[in-house]
Amino acid sequence: MSAIGIGLIVLVCVFGGSILGMVLHTVLPEQHLSADSKDVIKLGMGLIATMSALVLALLTNSAKGSFDTQRNELTQMSASIILLDRVLAHYGPETKDARDLLKGTVNNMINRMWPAEGSGPQLQPVAAEAFYDKIQALSPQNDVQRQLQAQAVKISVDIGQSRWLLFEQGGRSIPMPFLVLLIFWVTVIFLSFGLFAPRNATVIVTLFLCALSLSGAIYLILELDHPFGGLVQISSAPLRSALSQIDK
Repeated sequence: MSAIGIGLIVLVCVFGGSILGMVLHTVLPEQHLSADSKDVIKLGMGLIATMSALVLALLTNSAKGSFDTQRNELTQMSASIILLDRVLAHYGPETKDARDLLKGTVNNMINRMWPAEGSGPQLQPVAAEAFYDKIQALSPQNDVQRQLQAQAVKISVDIGQSRWLLFEQGGRSIPMPFLVLLIFWVTVIFLSFGLFAPRNATVIVTLFLCALSLSGAIYLILELDHPFGGLVQISSAPLRSALSQIDK
């Protein structure tokens, strides 16, 4: 389910909980709404609110950490691509085919991670492996070329590891049970708000705005957890910059 879909579900559940609380206020016997009952409910809701805050902070930290990690990995990989192209350029003109394959591989990565920003035709998936084979097939004529070939092989392996790591990290890192539990806890808290809140337009609007703010926060967390699409996403600028540097 999309982040905005989950955000809307959170809004309905949380605000619906407050409305349910107001309905219960009209049907519950008076002794259930006494001062003593209210104090016990406040203590229980305080405990749930504390746990909710901890889980929300945990989810935020997890999503932000995953987002920053993948952004840094992308930046590092882009720098390695530029360095690899420079190494191949210094090796000699016989690396032109390898550099063309490198350019196609980078273009494929952009198309795969940002489909809406496709920068050219999609090449066959074998392009990345073909590029590595092309480097291995080089025949160095002197010590300098041998060193450059070894350096190119090492950098290409590092890029390949980073590339697959980014693809594998593409799934969501937030455990769904944590999210469901958080929604349940917050719904219970808002139910208690509605149970003792006066029934007027100001209170209802306030509760709606609070529920909207909470659902918005969860929406942003889910957006951070899906860094290559949506409203909050990692920019493709580093890879595009690397693509523009190849063959120069």
